[in-house]
Amino acid sequence: MKVLLVNGSPHKNGCTNVALSEIAKTLNEEGIESEIYHIGAKPIAGCMGCRACAKLGRCCIDDQVNGFVEKAKEFDGFIFGSPVHYAAACGALTSFMDRVFFSAFCSGRGEVFLHKPAAAVASARRAGTTVTLDQLNRYFGITQMPIISGRYWNMVHGAAPEEVLKDEEGLQNMRILARNMAWHLKCQEAGRKAGVPMPKEENVVFTNFIR
Repeated sequence: MKVLLVNGSPHKNGCTNVALSEIAKTLNEEGIESEIYHIGAKPIAGCMGCRACAKLGRCCIDDQVNGFVEKAKEFDGFIFGSPVHYAAACGALTSFMDRVFFSAFCSGRGEVFLHKPAAAVASARRAGTTVTLDQLNRYFGITQMPIISGRYWNMVHGAAPEEVLKDEEGLQNMRILARNMAWHLKCQEAGRKAGVPMPKEENVVFTNFIR
């Protein structure tokens, strides 16, 4: 079993990476493989809502988004981490996740994420973390991904990596989150081996507010 941890910060070795590294270490102790994926510091275009992905089978913008969706097929769970920018997830990660999730489902590759557990992690100097977590969790909720929690909101605090290392409660919660993720994955695997079927899927119904 493998978990992909996405570092949405422009700083590869910043505060968000400290949190994800603590999670990765604990996952490995629990027998779960992990990998940290850094989205980089280059600009990432936002979703244009063109729905070309439904015809092309991928996003029409040729950047790391398409490669990530392919890579995601190899993983059983996901954790997305973001620094707090203006009481929200950083802009690059927001654009990245908009296109990753929209293109995956519009192109018929929704099984990449369907029913796989996910979690969000936020890092901040001071405030805006709960709003950021709410924002990121919405991607999972609309994608039928079980949302994994810790014993508190999944956040760490510090203005620099060395300060995050002093956030004992925050780092403890990263470890608890990791163990909860590992437990959920092991339960899913046990269920599959026991013959428990996946939830029945229905044809998607779309309505709007004027009919």
